[in-house]
Amino acid sequence: MAAPELWSPRRTAGEVVLGLVLGVMAAGTEELMGSEGARLLAVGAAATLLSLLRRRMPTPVLLVTAVLAPLVSGFAPLLLIVGWSAGRRIVGAGRVMAAFTVAYALFIGTTLLEGWAPSATLTLVLLSTLYFLATTLVPGLASRYWTQRRTLLHALQERNAQLLRERAMVAGQARLMERQRIAQDMHDSLGHQLALISVHTGALEVDPQLTPQQREAVGVLRNASVTAMHELREVVGILRDGVEAPSAPVDDSGRVTRGTAGIEGLVEAARAAGNEVELRRTGDERPLAAAADHAAYRIAQEALTNAYKHAPGARIDVELRYEPDSLVVEIVSGQVDAAARGAVVSGGQGLTGLRERARLVGGIVHAGPASGGGFRVAGMLPYGVVEATPLLAAEDDFHQQSPRARYADGVPVMDWSVTEGLPVRDGQGEHPGGQWAYPGGQLTFPGTEGRSRAGGIAMGCAIALAALLVLGAAGIFGLFFLVGSMDEGMIDPAEYRSVRIGDDEDAVRDRLPPGDSIMTTGLSGKGPKEPEGSECLVLMSSDVGDNMETEPVFRFCFRDGKLIEKKAYEVSR
Repeated sequence: MAAPELWSPRRTAGEVVLGLVLGVMAAGTEELMGSEGARLLAVGAAATLLSLLRRRMPTPVLLVTAVLAPLVSGFAPLLLIVGWSAGRRIVGAGRVMAAFTVAYALFIGTTLLEGWAPSATLTLVLLSTLYFLATTLVPGLASRYWTQRRTLLHALQERNAQLLRERAMVAGQARLMERQRIAQDMHDSLGHQLALISVHTGALEVDPQLTPQQREAVGVLRNASVTAMHELREVVGILRDGVEAPSAPVDDSGRVTRGTAGIEGLVEAARAAGNEVELRRTGDERPLAAAADHAAYRIAQEALTNAYKHAPGARIDVELRYEPDSLVVEIVSGQVDAAARGAVVSGGQGLTGLRERARLVGGIVHAGPASGGGFRVAGMLPYGVVEATPLLAAEDDFHQQSPRARYADGVPVMDWSVTEGLPVRDGQGEHPGGQWAYPGGQLTFPGTEGRSRAGGIAMGCAIALAALLVLGAAGIFGLFFLVGSMDEGMIDPAEYRSVRIGDDEDAVRDRLPPGDSIMTTGLSGKGPKEPEGSECLVLMSSDVGDNMETEPVFRFCFRDGKLIEKKAYEVSR
């Protein structure tokens, strides 16, 4: 009755086991009530079949079960399951109301046909209504509330994910526009100044009045300005396009690209500037991803620049270690006297930028004092491409992410079916939690998700408790009514013996109860044949029978205003 791909083996096994259990329970209950043979098999098979069909055909199964439940005592557990399934699977509130109303009418109608007694109709309807409420309507309402709540939360999840994606797109457009503006400013200002430096140093380099040493120094300045112009052009392209160019081999002018191959050029430039620098390579060289290769170059460049500024004249050791799983770039500068350091200009962002660059390729950077004095910068970079763990902004981390789908298109997606606590990196430690203002209202987030779940559970418990209280009050009323009705249909054997045949009908009826009780339902017509033309009154005895299958009753028959017969016998229910 359903597409195979919609049913996993686990779900199929569960449904089959549930159907078999309900079938066995229904057949076992019928056997306790005295049924046997083919009826037991039919009841068990019917319960199993209705259980398997309840998901695909909720309304027909509900109606069929409501018709058969008064006739089959073992259908009580099935009625619970069918009511729960129908409440959540019938589409539309009007259809649900109509289905349960028709089911109730069929249930009451079958009950009255099974045990019709004009004198106890109201009592029978009341008890049947309480039974239907407890076994069918309350489970159906609870199931529908639970399903609607889950549907609402999933809708909120999808809307939230869409809003986050839209906000990420808007933020991305804003960042792109700002990057383009910065790139334009850098091109217009720095490019012009570097071009002037390159032109003037090129003219100065051919000045015949310079000594060879001065001409060599001016050549270094010109090469540096030309290299700076190339790097500026590359940075401007990255800012505009958001794409970093991969490493390339050495160009015709002798400048190397920014990768591990370019670290040797950095070392040579440092030596030409008068620094004592040693480069070592250990391990089997392996290629790196473009981004990681560029990060290795930037780590070495920044560390050498810091060494020039903070430890001028000190020895610098540069080591590239190719380990089995990563490349380690380590730069250690020697210690110098405090007087030799002097005052330097530093923006304080170099090492921070290195750490972020390494993190984006799955690596790490450490910077701090060396064990023998001086300063040490070390970066560990993986050979392959490793996705960095996203650091979610506080406004994006709802602490309710599903491990199955925590991110959609790079944007965190809220999953209300699974609640987890995820630490937020916002520079201040973990976010203290609370509530964020959000379009359309407020959502509860870190520190409050437990309370949200507890609130949902408490609401569900409150609804269940209210339903139980209503059913309890109705049950108490029905029990009180039932106890009162017992006096309307039961007499003591001594009172039966005190009545004489031939007594006036009105006098006898005044002494006896009217018999309008649910206790006497189904007793008429089960004893000896009634006298012709008589009207009989059947009452129960206050004594118990000899066994559990029969009940003692008393019958009084009247004709022409006189009591013409009284009999005591036992009937089988």
